[in-house]
Amino acid sequence: MARVYRVPVVLTPQAEGGYTVTCPALTGLVTEGDSLEEALANVRDALRATLELYEDTGRPIPSGLVQDPEAGAVEFDLLVPSL
Repeated sequence: MARVYRVPVVLTPQAEGGYTVTCPALTGLVTEGDSLEEALANVRDALRATLELYEDTGRPIPSGLVQDPEAGAVEFDLLVPSL
C-alpha cells in the first residue's frame, strides 16, 4: 500500500497573480501555480521531489507526516474554494 502523508502547506498569493506553496514541516518543498487549483495540483510532484531529496541526503522525514492508512482513519484537511 502507498504511504499517506499529511503535509501542512502555506499558499501565498503573488502580486503578479498565482500562488507560491511552501511547507513549514519540509524544508525545500516549494511549488507554485497560476491558480489555486494548479498550485494544489503541483503539491504532489513537489512532495515527491522533496521526499526523494530527503532520502538521497539521509535526512529523516519529520515525524507526524506519515500516516498509516491501515491503522484506521486517515486525517487530512481539504481546501475547497467557494463556488
